[in-house]
Amino acid sequence: MPNSVYIHIPFCKSKCRYCSFVSFENQERKKGYIYSLLKEIDYYYRMEELETFYIGGGTPSVLTISEIEKIVSKFGFDPICEKTIELNPNDVTEEYLSGLKSLGFNRLSIGAQSFDDKILMLIGRRHSADEIIHSVKTARNAGFDNISLDLIYGLPEQTIDSFKNDLITLINLDVEHISLYGLKIDEGCCFYECMPENLPDDDTQADMYLLAGEICTNHGYVHYEISNYSKPDYYSRHNVNYWRCGEYYGFGLSAHGYNCGIRYSDCCILDDYLADPVSREYGKFLTGKEKLDEKIFLGFRLSEGIDISEINSEFNINFELKYQTVLKKYVSEGYILKTDKGYRLSDSRDKNGFLLSNVILSEFI
Repeated sequence: MPNSVYIHIPFCKSKCRYCSFVSFENQERKKGYIYSLLKEIDYYYRMEELETFYIGGGTPSVLTISEIEKIVSKFGFDPICEKTIELNPNDVTEEYLSGLKSLGFNRLSIGAQSFDDKILMLIGRRHSADEIIHSVKTARNAGFDNISLDLIYGLPEQTIDSFKNDLITLINLDVEHISLYGLKIDEGCCFYECMPENLPDDDTQADMYLLAGEICTNHGYVHYEISNYSKPDYYSRHNVNYWRCGEYYGFGLSAHGYNCGIRYSDCCILDDYLADPVSREYGKFLTGKEKLDEKIFLGFRLSEGIDISEINSEFNINFELKYQTVLKKYVSEGYILKTDKGYRLSDSRDKNGFLLSNVILSEFI
């Protein structure tokens, strides 16, 4: 039974040059989209009491408070539900935050990406470094005590020194959660059509990743997932549910969900969604092997790793026997470590399994 919900808002005031997500700058159809979204929620949601609730995008902060209220009012929440919304820094005002607070939101995810104004301009962000800092201070004054900031490494013209400055600025803001993502240039984004110059090479990106780990952990953040750090007890409960293969509803254009053993996705064409928001573009019952593959692949993303007794019981296997070859190889090399409950990827500077995770996990799958 799902106790988490993800809502996708596919509108932005402007589209970042690295973004390949389904989103639109033209907001003329926003009203019709919300109407269709509410129809989809009414059709599928069964009034489960939610433990996590997440509105992402796109840029959810293009919605008015009254529009967000229409969405929120459709759901029932556990008293300690983690309710997150993504915000663009220059959408953050005292009045807007007050409205979010009144709707029960208790966690903000702010898209910073960089504190270098030149780089922000190159990647098409519509805010400045000062506006990021101001948004965090404004959120604090509004009473929010669970704030996450996103940073990207591997950006055009970014150097180790400039990225280090980003990290120091971020640490000084003393937010509860940090997400650090390597730049990915996928089909459908502006950079894919016109590759930017002066991109850091793979070795430099790896050094940036390792530097972020050192600085964040040295300042009290827990590296709880490949790309995420938090102060103790401030990890993203919503995302951890994904990584632990928990079920969840996904509502909205291109949203993905997992319910009753079915992985599904909504359609990616706005006209089709507006015409029929309850049809799924894709849906599949996971086989036993697919569930096992996901348990391994997603579990190894977490720093705690996988619990082999849980896996053995759920899938009726002997994990160490079934995967003895790959375990022997990477444990001996120091990229997989044995734990009290099973195994995890290493995260030290000289032996970092997280950096090689795609290679390692492909041998399990």
